[in-house]
Amino acid sequence: MTDRVLELLRTRPDLAELAAFPFEFDVDCTHHVEEVHLASGASLEPIAGDDTGGTYFLCGGTAVLHASSEGYAALLADSVGEALEILIRLPGWCENISAELDEEGLLAEIRAADDEAREEFVPDLDARRAALISGLGLPDRPLVELLAMSRSAARRTEPDHVLLNSHELCAYRLDESFRPPLRDIVLGPGREALERMRSGDHGAWEEAAADRTLRAGVLRAARYDRRDGDLPLLRFLLEHESATRTEWYEERRLAAALVASHGQDRDVPLLRSATAGRVTDSAGAVAWARAEEAEWRGRNMTAESEFTWIELAHRQGRPEHARVALIRMLDDTGPDADRLRELSRALERIGDHAQAARAQFNLLSLQETAWDRASEAHVLARLERRKGDLAAAGRALERARAAVGADGTAPEGTAPQWHRRGLGRLITEQHLELTLAAVEAGDEELVRTTMWTVRTTSRRCIWRPARRWSRSPATTPAVRTSCAGEPPYSTRLPRGTRHCSPTVSARLSKSSSGCPAGARTSPPNWTRRACSPKYARRTTRRGRSSSPTWTRGGRR
Repeated sequence: MTDRVLELLRTRPDLAELAAFPFEFDVDCTHHVEEVHLASGASLEPIAGDDTGGTYFLCGGTAVLHASSEGYAALLADSVGEALEILIRLPGWCENISAELDEEGLLAEIRAADDEAREEFVPDLDARRAALISGLGLPDRPLVELLAMSRSAARRTEPDHVLLNSHELCAYRLDESFRPPLRDIVLGPGREALERMRSGDHGAWEEAAADRTLRAGVLRAARYDRRDGDLPLLRFLLEHESATRTEWYEERRLAAALVASHGQDRDVPLLRSATAGRVTDSAGAVAWARAEEAEWRGRNMTAESEFTWIELAHRQGRPEHARVALIRMLDDTGPDADRLRELSRALERIGDHAQAARAQFNLLSLQETAWDRASEAHVLARLERRKGDLAAAGRALERARAAVGADGTAPEGTAPQWHRRGLGRLITEQHLELTLAAVEAGDEELVRTTMWTVRTTSRRCIWRPARRWSRSPATTPAVRTSCAGEPPYSTRLPRGTRHCSPTVSARLSKSSSGCPAGARTSPPNWTRRACSPKYARRTTRRGRSSSPTWTRGGRR
């Protein structure tokens, strides 16, 4: 549904002219300097422009976001009407207003700025302001309330209204004063539960016992806010961390260190179990706790890795907060291979494959050896494919093949013995995954070229003693396809691709349902022969196979 105020501006040229000058909300200028979109994926519609090249966007059909031509973007208001109230009564030429001013102070600053505006460019400012407010039917709010509304909206820019450049995927900047630290957001539930536990609320103790994510927040809150009477609740948290033994061992280690710092003899058995025998007495418990404290850099919350809060946000069900924090970190990261690798993996875990591919692409450009280039290129291919850019995935695999010399590159500078290690299997598997994606997308040319590459590459990935053996059809299905009007081509797994993931093999057997129109499938002859029980028994009697799942696969 169209906003009432926006509809008035679009249908009333006189009101649109007043909004455009001098209040810089021109509904006839909706072109932004570059293509953009919201990181959250919500709808984005340009509705007006200003005199400096900035643009006002309607987000999700209601909220108004302002993006400047200098790369800054912030939420302005929750509706077009509120945005116009702010722009008319707190105009841009009033540069000295701040949240510290009261109503009288704001009035004095605006009157002074208005006097300069009348002298320089708009002598009839009062008449224009009154006509626009009356024509749009805007309320007469106190200036303090309008300023508070504006600042509150700006603080809600993250995580749902972060603007990205659609080509480079970089985020528009936001003033630090409007960006609450992620640690304060994720520690909020833990701090609240910790205070309830300290006050004797049994419900809070039961909640912490049942929810390991809440327990993690409580432990981190207790680490930075320690009190003498916390030992019973810390012991309670450690008992539950030791009992569950989840993959989040850092929480168990943190709880053990907090309990050990008190140096109580009665806690030694629990600490011995939680620390795998590192703590054997109370004196050793205190020494171990101090060593852990030194490794954690004490109680300095700002020294904690940002990835700690990002992981906790993800576990709490705040993926957008985690995504925005990772994007901001990626924007600020230079040629640091370790950090780029960590960012790429973290972005992939939360499902943002486009940003993960961006980080991985930068990481790939920093690799110096052929082995490292091939290793990172096959990861880039996976991310590009999951992002939906099959052509980019194909280019990444070309770089992987070039790094190992699989495409005929000279041996000098390529990865030696790549085909006899896991790297060859990983590269081949990504080719098969790309083939499946191309079949589902109906890209016949990409299917043919990729499968041809798989055939040539997989020949070098076969261990010589196993050259004569192949998986039985029960675990390595085969599909032969041909498309209408095209020569038959095969998507049967070549020999040697048996080392790939069974999931890939199973998915390839089902790919015929996604073949282009006119495709047909039929099992090749070697599959029918391998299925023969008589042939399997004969092969076993000859001693050629010790497992019923392996049979001698003949060539076609």
